Amino acid sequence: MRKQGIIRWLATVVLLALCGCGGSTTPPSATGTSSPTSTPEAQKAPAPPPPPLVVPAETELTVTVDQAVSTKNNTSGDAFEASLAEPVMADGVTALPKGSKVTGSVVQAASAGRVKGGAVLTLTLKSITVHGQKYTLETSTYEASGKGRGTRTAVGGGGGAAVGAIVGAIAGKGKGAAIGALAGGGAGTAGAALTGERDITIAAETRVSFKLTQSLSVSRQ
Repeated sequence: MRKQGIIRWLATVVLLALCGCGGSTTPPSATGTSSPTSTPEAQKAPAPPPPPLVVPAETELTVTVDQAVSTKNNTSGDAFEASLAEPVMADGVTALPKGSKVTGSVVQAASAGRVKGGAVLTLTLKSITVHGQKYTLETSTYEASGKGRGTRTAVGGGGGAAVGAIVGAIAGKGKGAAIGALAGGGAGTAGAALTGERDITIAAETRVSFKLTQSLSVSRQ
C-alpha cells in the first residue's frame, strides 16, 4: 500500500510537471512588436538641395561668335552659336564657366538697300548650357549698323549710343570676313564691317557683349 501511495504521488508530480511544461508562452514575434531595425540616422529625411546660384540682371555676358553672321546670309529668326568668353561669378563661385555653349538669335538683318538709313544687324542671346543643363536667357540686343559706305558704327546694350567705329577694311568682296575692331564699353569688343554691297558682317571669333535683362538661376555643382 505504501508503495502504491508513493507511485501515485510520483505520478501526480510528473503529471503536474508535464502540465507546466505544456503551457505555451507567446513568442515575441506573435505580439505584433519587433525590435527596431533602423537607426535614427537612417530615419532622417534627406537633406534639401542647396539653393541655386543667382546671376543678377544687368550682368554682362561676353561671348565669342562661333560662325559669321551677316545681313547678306542671315535673316530675322536665324539662330547662331557662340561660347562664353569670360566666366561669370555669383555668390563667390563660378556660376557660368568660360566656354559654356550659348545660342543666340538674329533679331534683324537688313542690307542698306532694303532699309532706310543703312544696313542693320541686331542680335540677342536665347540660352546657355551649363554642366549639361540648358537655361533660357533674357538679354539686351547688340546692334551693328551702317549709314552709307562711309559710316560704320555699332550699338550695344539694347540700342544705346554708338560705341565705336570700324577701323579697317574688308579684304575680299562679299566673303563675309570682317577686319577691324569696335572699341567701347557698352557693346564690348566686336568686329563688324560694311562690305562693298553694303552688308554688315560679324566675323567668327568676334567677341560681343550683352547684358541680362532678367536674373538667371543656375543649379550649384
